[in-house]
Amino acid sequence: MQIAFIGLGNMGAPMAANLAAAGHSVTGFDTAGTTAEGVTNAATVQDAVSGAEVVITMLPNGAILRAVADQVIPAMQAGATLVDCSTVDVDSARAVADQAIAAGLMAVDAPVSGGVGGAAGGTLTFMAGGSAEAFSVAEPLFEIMGQKAVHCGESGAGQAAKICNNMILGVTMIATCEAFALADKLGLDRQKMFDVVSTSSGYSWTMNAYTPALGVGATSPADNDYKPGFASELMLKDLRLSQQAAESADADTPMGQLASALYEQFVENEDGRGMDFSAMLPRFEKRGRGA
Repeated sequence: MQIAFIGLGNMGAPMAANLAAAGHSVTGFDTAGTTAEGVTNAATVQDAVSGAEVVITMLPNGAILRAVADQVIPAMQAGATLVDCSTVDVDSARAVADQAIAAGLMAVDAPVSGGVGGAAGGTLTFMAGGSAEAFSVAEPLFEIMGQKAVHCGESGAGQAAKICNNMILGVTMIATCEAFALADKLGLDRQKMFDVVSTSSGYSWTMNAYTPALGVGATSPADNDYKPGFASELMLKDLRLSQQAAESADADTPMGQLASALYEQFVENEDGRGMDFSAMLPRFEKRGRGA
């Protein structure tokens, strides 16, 4: 299959490389000039998408997605499929899908979970929105780049699923870090704390698979001086998207709102930028109840 891949960053480059390694003809473009193994670089975004059966985008935010869509969609061949794997606001995802469909294309919004490691290892989870026909075109490619793809519904449903998932992730990581910080101050050994919670009702992905404490539980960024991993500023981005969606849908999400505020404080005022989102643990260790 002829594939164009727009956005060859930390996530996009390994995803594109996996498609090329599977035998697809992949042409890539990135404004930063980055490349990916096995991928042919194009001089312009229009050159990249010319003749492509599927165009995949992996971009930083909704505004950039809309701007790229304005360039990409007119250059795509009729009947081709636009697959956006960025994590953006639901409104942008739906607007770009509508724009593509109006131009005689098919569209899928398919944000991912699994981080850079999942992108490199081909173990991502895709949450997809769009028509059943469009999903059927993209699904074989998801199977190369990931381990699971769920068709969540019509356009925008993939972004809705991603936003809800990452709101849970942000909230549970804060609770997990708070619990370790409290255990420390109560004199409880961290390993004993983990042994109890990881097999009890406090079980969670953040505790068992991404343990935020050095030398305890699963190997994680905590064992590498909290180097990402999943950067705190990306967690803040996703929590802000959740609150934007909550406001638009008139949904009450007080825990999501508080998590967003805490990550905003951490990233913008407490040197959390560039650290993994689990670095909330040393943040809580340094602070007392009145801080």
